[in-house]
Amino acid sequence: MRARSVAAVVGLALALLAAGTASAQEPPADEEFSPFVVEVETGPAWQTRNDVQIPNDPSGTRFSLRDVTGSGPWPAGRLYLTWRLGESHALRALVAPLQFTESGRLPESVDFAGSSYAPDVPTDATYRFNSYRLSYLYRFHHGRSWTWNVGFTAKMRDAVVRLEQGGTTSEKTDLGFVPLFHVSGEWRFAPRWHAELDADALAGGPGRAEDVTLQAGYDLSDRWTLSAGYRTVEGGADVDSVYAFAWLHYGVVSLEYRF
Repeated sequence: MRARSVAAVVGLALALLAAGTASAQEPPADEEFSPFVVEVETGPAWQTRNDVQIPNDPSGTRFSLRDVTGSGPWPAGRLYLTWRLGESHALRALVAPLQFTESGRLPESVDFAGSSYAPDVPTDATYRFNSYRLSYLYRFHHGRSWTWNVGFTAKMRDAVVRLEQGGTTSEKTDLGFVPLFHVSGEWRFAPRWHAELDADALAGGPGRAEDVTLQAGYDLSDRWTLSAGYRTVEGGADVDSVYAFAWLHYGVVSLEYRF
């Protein structure tokens, strides 16, 4: 299921890329160059998977954190700052915090991060996955209807999984670096309207990460754009110290200002 979903996203990106490249190559009408773009985003987040085993050996129990926390929704938000260095090059910084704590009951006994937890006992579970990224974007196509970028993203993740039951508490923290490949495209299908694909992704080795957004936007003015859409974030790691894979879904609304 996950492999088919990732393949579908990649296939969609390639199809849109082919369509955009095959479209008219006329340059767009003259537009005011705005070197800085600020985008603030908010919306609810859900999870359909959150499987954990710490440590990833017989001393740890693989369990679903979703059994304790539920599926959501929880509030989420993001802040983007883009610095356009010219017509073809840009740097983009992203701050994307996400944290929630819920109470529930484990369906079975769990050994987690050196502590043991009983089933059917009130348990607090905390999940944090804060993402900080810096991306380099290269605009290789800029037509009247289509714009395409490729690039690379340096991602720092600040992750925590914690269980609390009575006087027992244990947690696993993870602060690490992940390199990602970036692709994004915009299709201006009507005056003031556009559709946008934005993706950071990498698969292979002991883990994977995909962050893909599809949304539609409307230009309120030359400087302001209002957008709404859907994002999926999926991935995790399978190494000696930790097994952790999550699949998150977001409904997003954003406001962008160019100056």
